[in-house]
Amino acid sequence: MKLDSSKPAPFYYPIFLNLRDKQVVVCGGGRVAERKILSLLKTGARITVISPEITKRIERENAKGNIRLIRRRYRKGDLKGAFVVIVATDSPFLNERISRHASCLVNVVDTPGLCNFIVPSFVNRSPFLISISTSGISPALSRSVRKELGKLYGPEISSYLKLLKKYRIQALELIRDRKRRRKFLQDVASENMLKILREKGLREAKYAVDNLFSAARAGM
Repeated sequence: MKLDSSKPAPFYYPIFLNLRDKQVVVCGGGRVAERKILSLLKTGARITVISPEITKRIERENAKGNIRLIRRRYRKGDLKGAFVVIVATDSPFLNERISRHASCLVNVVDTPGLCNFIVPSFVNRSPFLISISTSGISPALSRSVRKELGKLYGPEISSYLKLLKKYRIQALELIRDRKRRRKFLQDVASENMLKILREKGLREAKYAVDNLFSAARAGM
């Protein structure tokens, strides 16, 4: 399907989906489908893969029981009950047909005109996640920005967020004054704390958070 370059790119509403225990159908069994499946496995979704040909990695995931595999071409009715459909076959005609049949969230890889949502590039420092999108105009630029952000926010941001989770629970229990509690939660998430984390590391950031917590509890 040829995109109409005269039309402005749509404004996409950014959203993060909870796919745990949701039915996701992936049509296709090549390398692109494999990448989508491996990403989806992290979400806890119930994944059904429909394809007559599959990669060795997809075969292994099926053998482990991580996915449900239907080794044939797509048929009408295969999308019943799906919450999300990912289409990555090597047939443009079949991709368009599947897109028309989908009455749910559908993404046809590299064909925004057949999608009602697109999958952005993202930096995954779970539970910290940054998504980047150019509204389908330049996926290559999204990847370049993702690499830059990946260097700016390394694995330490994940450890710091897990630390903040513990302190947030303690703050809600032990800092009774609402203004002091709110200020503490803002201070530990400030640009200054990010600077300490980036330049001095997690240990120094934790030391700074400890001091802020003690001051907030003491009413200083």
